Amino acid sequence: MRLNSAILGYGAYVPKYRISTEEIARIWVGEGSGPNRMKAVASYDEDALTMAYEAASIALKMANYPEIEAILVGSESKPYAVKPMGSVLSDILGFNKILGVDLEFACKGGTEAVQMISGMITSGVIKHGLAIGSDTAQGRPSDDLEYTAASGAGAVVLGQPNGKEIAKITHSVTFVTDTPDFWRRPKEHYPMHLGRFTGEPAYFTHIMSSVKLLFEETGYKPSDFNYAIFHQPNPKFPVEVGKRLGFKDEQLKPGLLNDELGNSYSANTLVALSVVLDVSKPGDKILLSSFGSGAGSDTFVIEVVSKADDDDYIPLRERLKNYVEIDYATYSKWRNKIIR
Repeated sequence: MRLNSAILGYGAYVPKYRISTEEIARIWVGEGSGPNRMKAVASYDEDALTMAYEAASIALKMANYPEIEAILVGSESKPYAVKPMGSVLSDILGFNKILGVDLEFACKGGTEAVQMISGMITSGVIKHGLAIGSDTAQGRPSDDLEYTAASGAGAVVLGQPNGKEIAKITHSVTFVTDTPDFWRRPKEHYPMHLGRFTGEPAYFTHIMSSVKLLFEETGYKPSDFNYAIFHQPNPKFPVEVGKRLGFKDEQLKPGLLNDELGNSYSANTLVALSVVLDVSKPGDKILLSSFGSGAGSDTFVIEVVSKADDDDYIPLRERLKNYVEIDYATYSKWRNKIIR
């Protein structure tokens, strides 16, 4: 699908708190660690809505506060079962004449928002929109997911290309099948998953199929891109899928964050996009491919046009240097694993 939208501003919010996977393993196994070193943990007074606001505020300031006509929020951990985050954000941010919608497709809810708003801009329905992915991911105590399920938010302000944008989104492809690798039923606090089944028939099949479809439609090949971003459920999968598709370490490494942040679900690829846009140069091409269990993958071609014009902006990797490590008891209390 050919698109003609532009990234006018971007932002990522990662809570300052971390728990090491050694600490999680100490409680349940006695020793060892998870596949990643640490993961980001939302504080007791943070949720998907507050983090979405933080990421959106950074993106809107960078974009010089255009008039937003649509706010789409991807999340599978909304603070309310029935009450949209989009309407709350529209009021807080001061945009009331908007389309406000919450989206859910496991970890690709954020890129769904990007794709839908880009389509509306390309077709001329709106001029500016705000796409957000935000999650406080859930992992059952002692389950493999507890090592990686993390918190964070990413946002992009999208508009019409005018030569002054940060980047252009020129193409997008989605590949979807009914692959039940991960699910959570109503009233259940934690999701269920099928272990290694989430790898080959789910993650790898869908991302590779989506990327190959994009290559077929556009004629691009891996060497045409300066950077490649793949959804990061753990540190190994994005590197493995990148290698299978023909990408090199230098294209993958700048966007890799799972080892220190874990998997922030709907925010995952948008947070990685922020860190790549921080270091990219005009003329660079970025391939971004998300994955959502259930299952599907969105893949985009992003062409960098200019650097962000915001003197107050602090690159994400600089902000990530300041964190506070917490123990399992604090983490359990904050994430409602201990209920009075």
